Formats: sequence, C-alpha cells, structure tokens
Amino acid sequence: MDRTSLTLETSGLRDDAGTRGAGLVLLAAFLGWMFDGLEMGIFPLAARPALQQMMHTADDATVAPWVGYITASFLLGAAAGGLVFGWLGDRIGRVRSMSLSVLCYSLFTGVGFFAAAPWHLLVLRFIAALGMGGEWSLGVALVMECWPESRRPLLAGLIGAASNVGFALIAGLGMVFKVTPQSWRWVMLAGVAPAVLTFFIRLFVPESQKWKQSVAASGPARPLREVTSPPLLSVTLLAVAFASIALIGTWGSVQWIPTWVDKLTGGSQPHAKAVSQVVSSLGAIVGGMCGALLAGRWGRRVTYFGLCVMSLSLCAVLFRGFHAYTPGLLGMIFLVGAATAAFYGWLPLYLPELFPTRVRATGQGLGYNLGRIFAAAGALGSGKLVSHFGGSYARAGAVATLIYLLGMGLIWFAPETKGKPLPE
Repeated sequence: MDRTSLTLETSGLRDDAGTRGAGLVLLAAFLGWMFDGLEMGIFPLAARPALQQMMHTADDATVAPWVGYITASFLLGAAAGGLVFGWLGDRIGRVRSMSLSVLCYSLFTGVGFFAAAPWHLLVLRFIAALGMGGEWSLGVALVMECWPESRRPLLAGLIGAASNVGFALIAGLGMVFKVTPQSWRWVMLAGVAPAVLTFFIRLFVPESQKWKQSVAASGPARPLREVTSPPLLSVTLLAVAFASIALIGTWGSVQWIPTWVDKLTGGSQPHAKAVSQVVSSLGAIVGGMCGALLAGRWGRRVTYFGLCVMSLSLCAVLFRGFHAYTPGLLGMIFLVGAATAAFYGWLPLYLPELFPTRVRATGQGLGYNLGRIFAAAGALGSGKLVSHFGGSYARAGAVATLIYLLGMGLIWFAPETKGKPLPE
C-alpha cells in the first residue's frame, strides 16, 4: 500500500475534506510537539544543579549568567533550525524534513549526558535546538494543510497544548527522580526517546497534498527570497514581532520560575522546582488550547491583545507579590503558565494564515524562530538582570514581562484572518 493512501477510516479519524491520512498527520505532529516540549523542559530542571556541579559553586550570581548563555544558544539554534528545516520543507517536502528535525533534537539532547563543562551544554543545546525549531514550522504547515478551515482553531489549540504535555511529563519525572548536582546527567537521556518517532513518521505519515500540488503547478519555490521581499516582507516582519513578544515573555521570565523556586527553598526541597514546572505546564496546556479557541471565536487581533493584558497583569502579581514557596505561589504559577502559553495556541493558528502554500513552512518558520533570536537577547538580558539585582530572579522577571506592552499596540497593524481560507 502506498504511504499516501493510508487512512484512519477504521477509527473514524478523517477530516471533512476527505484528506487521507489526516489523522496520522495530526498524531505525528502532536507527538513531535510533545517531545519538543519534553526536550525544552529538560534544561530548566537540570540547569542549576548541572552548572553548580560543573562550576563547583552554589552562587546564583555566578551560575545565572551561564543559564542565560545556554538558553540564548538554544533560542539561536531554534531560530536557525526554523529557517533551515523550513526551507527544506518547502523544497523536499514536509515529512522527510520533519523526520530529520526530530532525529536531530533527540540525539543531541541525549549526548548532553557526557557534558563536562558549561560550554559543552551550550554547544549541544544549540545543535539540538536546530531540530526543535524545524519541527515546529514543519508540523504546523503539515497539519494546517491537511485539515479544513473549520478545524484550524481546535488543531492550533492541540499544537499549543502538545509541547506543554511534554514539558509536564519531564517535570513529572523530575518529581519522582530528584534532579541534583549528582544526578542531573540521567535526565538528559530522556531526550533520546523521540528518535523512535522518526521511523513512524517516515513509514506512515503522508506528504501534504497541497504542497505537492503547489510544486507541480509552479515548480520548486524560492521560499527565502519570497518571504523577505514585497509583498510578503510586511507579513513576515509582523510574524517575527508577534512571536518575539510571546517568546521574550516566556524565555525572559517564565522559564526562570523553576530556578527561582529552587532558590526560594534554599535547595532544601529538590522536588520543588519540578512541582512548579508541572503546575506551570498544566496551566500552559489549558492556555494553549484556550488561546487558539478564543481566537477562533473572537478573532485573531482581539485575542492577542487580551492575552498581552492578562500576561502582563498576572506576571506582575507573581513576581512582585510572592516571596516564599507556598500553595498560593503555585496557584499563581498555574495562572501565569496558562496566560503566557496561550500565545502558543494563537501563533500556529495565525502564522500559517499569513503565507501561501509554496512558502508556508519557510515563512512561519522564519517568523516564529527569528522571534527566538530576540528571545535569546531577552534571556541574556534576564541573566544580566538577575546578577544586577543581586540574584533576584523575581525582579528580573518583572522587568522582562513589560514586553507585553508592545504587543498590545502592534497587533492593531496586523490583518484579521478569521474565517478566511489559507492563501494558495
């Protein structure tokens, strides 16, 4: 049987347009995003104990800059991966490129087990992130091209939730397996698990018919040139801006929460950072679904504005109002996780609606992952802020989340795409 003829008719999973294999496409993409989140969740758990062990110090003012450097290298790698693998996806197909991206991020995360110095982690996180950035852009393009417009908000919500399911899974592992300066290396091996997914993708997942038709009609695209030239240049810049604001808010503040919680407990409760990560991830799962569903109901622009207002307000309460590890703190972490992660349901809904099929993977990959470059600058800046504020993660986080003010104004310059078909 030809791969493109595989269906899920026996289980009733088939989209309204009769696209064959749509259920398999969604399953593969969901698992890819889930493992993507698992990979991202490894470093917040392992960062502080790993660097303490490598640098032979418990001083946060010394450790925090390296957390920022390694986080920045991850974000830069993801940006490069979104561009490289997105370009490959538009040239050789979504499925083959997605297999390569998953293999890249799983293997190089696992190699982190052997890291002996902070710069080793920096290099390995950069290479692993190449695959993570590519998987996002390819999976989004593939799913949105295989399912009809009426399903896009729900699918985008699943996309937004999937990575946080993985983030919660690795945090759950951290609750059972205490991550300390003596044990952090074993957590890195969990990152090898997604390698198995590549075989499933190559054997069973069908290629995008929209992409095949586009290539047959106009030949191979020149995607990078198109998305960086008029008339697509303006929407590419908007995509970069909207992704940057969400990513800076996350990587400049929210990703520091487990490290902040670890400091609040004085390291006396090694499970506390894992608990905070689980709580944040559960909130993010809810938020990722809600962000896309609200955009489907209220429209893309109003929803983005509302998410910026909520994220700014809740982060201000969290970072300025709590000074001890309490149930109230965990409750607020849940709300912050939901609000700030809602953007990751909104982005996979909106970005594909800005670009035509022949350049969609490159356009949304460039938009989302160039945002990670600015987020990398935010992560570096947050590391410096922590040092500037004498090791205060909370004060640094409160400053970083002011970025949402920019999003509240910029969204009104963007087109509204609710109810419109994907550009061809």
